[in-house]
Amino acid sequence: MRNRVISALILLAIGFPALVVGGLPYYLMFGFFLVAAAWEYVNIAIACGAQPSRWSVLLGVVAITATRYFFPPYATPALALSILVLMIFHLLEYERGRDQAGTDFAIGAGGIVYIGWVGSYLLDLRALENGAWWVLFILPTIWAVDTGAFLLGAAYGKHRMTPRLSPKKSWEGFAAGIFTSVLMGGFLAYAFSTWGPLSISLQQGATFGLFAGLLTPFGDLGVSMLKRQAGLKDSGNLIPGHGGALDRIDSWLWGAVLGYYFVKLFVR
Repeated sequence: MRNRVISALILLAIGFPALVVGGLPYYLMFGFFLVAAAWEYVNIAIACGAQPSRWSVLLGVVAITATRYFFPPYATPALALSILVLMIFHLLEYERGRDQAGTDFAIGAGGIVYIGWVGSYLLDLRALENGAWWVLFILPTIWAVDTGAFLLGAAYGKHRMTPRLSPKKSWEGFAAGIFTSVLMGGFLAYAFSTWGPLSISLQQGATFGLFAGLLTPFGDLGVSMLKRQAGLKDSGNLIPGHGGALDRIDSWLWGAVLGYYFVKLFVR
């Protein structure tokens, strides 16, 4: 727990200034995490016996995130080109004798789309009007899901939720995560609309917290599925007390998508 808290404080000290400044510092911060997560994704695939092209996946993630943040009209072409380049690589690998090259291609394409395209919603949030405030609303609400589930689930959890995927998760912890995220969402909505520039009601904030509590745990479970198949405890060891980058942002990926469309469809 001590390492976990220290790492969180260091990340906050680095991340908050980047969030406030936006632009290149914000991109470099989240771009680093997404590229590191893609590196770990390939490591997990290798542990499962696959051989996706590491550099094709990493370059694809860089191309997609950079265009989504700085040159949005070119983001879709960047995604398409990344997939085509990846296929060319694995066609050559099959010709060289790699019989599982088709599977390798599919796994690599999945990493490019999930980490590069879906992960770029973390960048899209900051690009919104008052984007820094929206990030400060959405990410802490997601963190409240994890914190409530971890603390209260560890203390009171008795009924296992996903025995194969994550044996320590309980239905009590799941309910606690929903409860704490609803409270956090409602509180931040009230605070940021009263003393900040956001136009969001307490009820809207609590509603987002409800959906965050219900859905973002699937991001955590999804990465757990990959690690279980590979026989790994963590995706990496980049962050002491937290594991790897993919371990840290697993629920953020889902939360960023939910948050972005929540703002675009129901608030703005």
